[in-house]
Amino acid sequence: MAAAPETKTVHSPALTYFSMLSLLSLCPPFVILLWYTMVHADGSVVQTRNYLKQHGLQGFIDIWPRPTAIAWKIIFVYGAFEAALQLLLPGKRVEGPVSPTGNRPVYKANGMAAYFVTLVTYISLWWFEIFNPTVVYDHLGEIYSALIFGSLIFCVFLYIKGHVAPSSTDSGSSGNLIIDFYWGMELYPRIGKNFDIKVFTNCRFGMMSWAVLAVTYCIKQYELNGKVSDSMLVNTTLMLVYVTKFFWWEAGYWNTMDIAHDRAGFYICWGCLVWVPSVYTSPGMYLVNHPVNLGMQLALYILVAGILCIYINYDCDRQRQEFRRTNGKCKIWGKAPSKIEATYTTTSGETKTSLLLTAGWWGLARHFHYVPEILAAFFWTVPALFNHFLPYFYVVFLTILLFDRAKRDDDRCRSKYGKYWKLYCNKVPYKIIPGIY
Repeated sequence: MAAAPETKTVHSPALTYFSMLSLLSLCPPFVILLWYTMVHADGSVVQTRNYLKQHGLQGFIDIWPRPTAIAWKIIFVYGAFEAALQLLLPGKRVEGPVSPTGNRPVYKANGMAAYFVTLVTYISLWWFEIFNPTVVYDHLGEIYSALIFGSLIFCVFLYIKGHVAPSSTDSGSSGNLIIDFYWGMELYPRIGKNFDIKVFTNCRFGMMSWAVLAVTYCIKQYELNGKVSDSMLVNTTLMLVYVTKFFWWEAGYWNTMDIAHDRAGFYICWGCLVWVPSVYTSPGMYLVNHPVNLGMQLALYILVAGILCIYINYDCDRQRQEFRRTNGKCKIWGKAPSKIEATYTTTSGETKTSLLLTAGWWGLARHFHYVPEILAAFFWTVPALFNHFLPYFYVVFLTILLFDRAKRDDDRCRSKYGKYWKLYCNKVPYKIIPGIY
C-alpha cells in the first residue's frame, strides 16, 4: 500500500478529534431533527425544543422514522438510475489534476447530460401520472433515516476497501481508525476501471438529489394549495440555476479540494449522500408548508440578485479554469493576467510547476468565489423571510464550511508551495473578503 495520507491538522489534535467525534455522533440525529422541525413543528426550533424537553430521549426515539421498504426502494431506484447514467451516457474524456503521488485520474464528463435526463424523466413521470413526486416528500423522514444508516455502512465499505483493495497508489492508512474512517483511505476510489465513487456520491447522488428535491418541494406545494407561491418559485429557480451551473462546470469541480485533495470517507461521502439532500435543500422543505407572498417586485429583485451571485461564482471558476487550460496564455478582464510561477515536489520526489493566478476575481482575494456562493444561498433562503431561524441554518453552515475550507486550502498550499505561497499571499493579501478578511 502507498504512503499514508497526510495527517497534519488545521486545528490542535485535541480539537480535531473532538470535532470529528462530534460530527460523527451529532450529524445523523441533527438531520432527523431538521426534517421533523421543518415538516412537523412548523419550522420552529422552540417547538421542537419544548417537545424534547417534555418527552426526553424517548420522545426523540419516537420521532425518528424507521426506514421503510418504500424508502429503500426510492433510494435504490434513484441510485441505480444515476449510476447507469454515469456509466452509459457519452461524454468527453477529461483528465483531472496530477495527484500527490503523480497519478492523473481520467473522467467521462457527462454530468450535464445526466442532469437533463434526470429532470426530464422525473418531471415526465409526474406529468404523465406514472409516479407522483409527493410520495418522496411524504416519506422524506424515512428516506433520510435509511440514507443515514445506509451511508454509514457505505463508509465502512470504503474504509475496508481502502485497506484491502485500493484503486490507486493515492491511498493509505494514518494508523488511526477514527481519522481513516472520517477523512477516508483513498483519494480516487473506483469500482472497476470506470465507475468513480466520489463522482457518484458527490455529483450524481448528492448534487443531483438537490435538484430533484427542489422540484419535489415545488410539486408538493402545488398539490397542497393548487398553486406555487412566488417565494417557492424564486427558491426553486435559484437552486436549479445553481445546480445547473454546477453540472455545466462539473469537470472544473474535479479540480477542487473535494475531489483532488479530500479522501473518500465520512466527511465527504456521508456528507454528500445525507447532508446535501437534507440540509442543502432545507429552505425549500420549509417553504412547502409556509408559502410566502413576496409580490412581483420583491420576488424579481431577489431572483436577479441571486442569479447575479451565481454568475459571479461561475465566472470566478471559469477564469481559473481558463487560466489553467491555457497555461496562463489568456486574457482576464481584457488583459494578460498577472501570475506567480511556483515549483513544488511530489511525494515521489518529482519537481513540478504550477501557475498561481493573481488577476481578475482571484486578485481580489484568495477565495473570493466563496462570497457570491454564500450570498446566493442567502438569496434562495430569504424568500422564507424571517419568521424562523432554521431555514437559514444552511447559510450559516455554508459560511462556516467555506471559511474552514479556505483555511485548510491555505495551509495545504503553504505546505506545498513554501516561499512561493508567501509571495502569493503578499500579492493577494485577503483570504475571502477584499479589504476585510
